[in-house]
Amino acid sequence: MCKVNSSLHFTKRVQTHGKESEPHWVPNTDVYIAAEGLVIKVELAGMRREDLELTVEGTRLRISGHRPDECRAPHCKFLVMEINYGAFETVLELPEGYDLNKAKAAYQNGFLRIDVPVAARASQKNISVEITGG
Repeated sequence: MCKVNSSLHFTKRVQTHGKESEPHWVPNTDVYIAAEGLVIKVELAGMRREDLELTVEGTRLRISGHRPDECRAPHCKFLVMEINYGAFETVLELPEGYDLNKAKAAYQNGFLRIDVPVAARASQKNISVEITGG
């Protein structure tokens, strides 16, 4: 069973990537909680695995890459142009309690899926504490 928790705050922002004048786009992304942890799905049709890069920085997951465009030459005259090409980047700030270092990613059928497991909690044990003083 999947659920969306409104108390989770995912900060999505675009970072500069390459030259300042180069246009960037942000891919459509779903983030949801499943039984085994957090699932991040990114819509990236027409890509190859080697064109994608995932970087972990603390609780931030940076997803970036470049979707090649074969028809930007002067011989192409677009009638409709809705697909983003070129450099993209998105950064997700994940809530505490998930272990990005154990995340697993797979790219299939135009979707990048990243599974982030719940972080192991420190084992709880009871200890006796001696109280001194008056």
